[in-house]
Amino acid sequence: MPLVRRDPPQPTEISTASEPDRAEASHDLGLALGGEKDLRRREALLAKLLAHSDASAAAALARHLRSEDVGLRNACIETLQAMPTAAGSVLPGLLSDPDPDVRLLATEIVRAQPTGTANGLLAALLDVETHPNVCAAAVEVLAEVGTADAAPALRAARARFASEAFLPLAINTVLARLASGR
Repeated sequence: MPLVRRDPPQPTEISTASEPDRAEASHDLGLALGGEKDLRRREALLAKLLAHSDASAAAALARHLRSEDVGLRNACIETLQAMPTAAGSVLPGLLSDPDPDVRLLATEIVRAQPTGTANGLLAALLDVETHPNVCAAAVEVLAEVGTADAAPALRAARARFASEAFLPLAINTVLARLASGR
C-alpha cells in the first residue's frame, strides 16, 4: 500500500490550538522546577521550558530569580538568555521589580538580547535606577553590548551617582569605549 502524503496543518493552526495547553504546561513545568533537587531532572525541565520558548515559559523561569538556590537562579538566567524573544516578554517587569537583586539579575538576561533592544532596556533602567549595584550591573553589560545610543543615560547616571567611588569611573570607561567605536 503506497504512503499518502497529506499537507501538514498550518503553523497558525498548531499554535492557536495548543496555546492554552502550552501555557498550562509551562506553568506546571515551572512549578516542578522550583522543587526539583535532582540535577538531571532539573535539566530536563529546563530543556522542556526552552523547547516552549514562549512568554509562559519565560514567566515560569523568571519566577525563580527570587530563589535562594543559586544553581536554580543561574540555570533560569541561562535558559532565559537562550530564548531572547520569549525573555523579552518578561524583561520589562524584571527590570522594574521592587527587589534590586531581581533587577540586577535581569541585566544578565538583557545581555543576550539584540543590541538595540539591550541598549533601550538598559538605558531606560539607568534613567530611573536608584540602587548603585544595579546601575553597576547595567553599566557592565553596556560595556559589552552598548552603543552610542546609551550614552545620554550613562551620563545622567554618572551625574546621579557622582558620590559613589566606583560607578562614575566605570561609566567613564564605557563612555570612552563607546566614543571610540569599539
